[in-house]
Amino acid sequence: MTSSMTFSTIVALFSAMVVLASIPSVSVLTVSTRSATSGFMHGVFTTLGIVVGDIIFILIAIWGLSLLAAKMGGLFFLIKYLGGAYLVWLGIGLCRSKLNNLETQAVVESSWLSSFIAGLSITLADQKATLFYLGFFPAFIDLSQISYLDTLIIIAITTVAVGGVKLGYAFMANRARLLISSRIGKGINRIAGCIMIAVGVFLMIKP
Repeated sequence: MTSSMTFSTIVALFSAMVVLASIPSVSVLTVSTRSATSGFMHGVFTTLGIVVGDIIFILIAIWGLSLLAAKMGGLFFLIKYLGGAYLVWLGIGLCRSKLNNLETQAVVESSWLSSFIAGLSITLADQKATLFYLGFFPAFIDLSQISYLDTLIIIAITTVAVGGVKLGYAFMANRARLLISSRIGKGINRIAGCIMIAVGVFLMIKP
């Protein structure tokens, strides 16, 4: 079992996912709130739920798209352009967005399982995630040639990148009882938006 992913591809994918996971969002707010009001371990289990949800979407996107690529042959380029255009549109939206002030709400004492389900639920509720990954991964790997080892590598990257960032938010919220400032949130949005625009353009012009 061999991998078609190079070291530079792995580093690029990891870096992109770290930036994307850092964007202030409902998941960040949920992790921060659970950790700040119920303890760090609740933030850990919420993060675990988010990561599991992302992995589910990634598996659907990778293997669903690789099968589609094999069936469609030359028509596969249409999905590539649609996915690239979607990333550009999403990136522009992030660059132009205004971050609203987010306020935490008190969370009653609950089990770690409830925190896990909360993280999983907010991830699975975002049906656009599959479409995002459909446009995201082809910029890093040829999905028509993907192997099981490649899939394991991508899952590991997702677990470390997304999980690490969310745990960072959980730790900061638990220790400092603070959420992200508006200025920092806007800066992260612009950086992530520019990266997604670049990835989308690269995907559309890539042979």
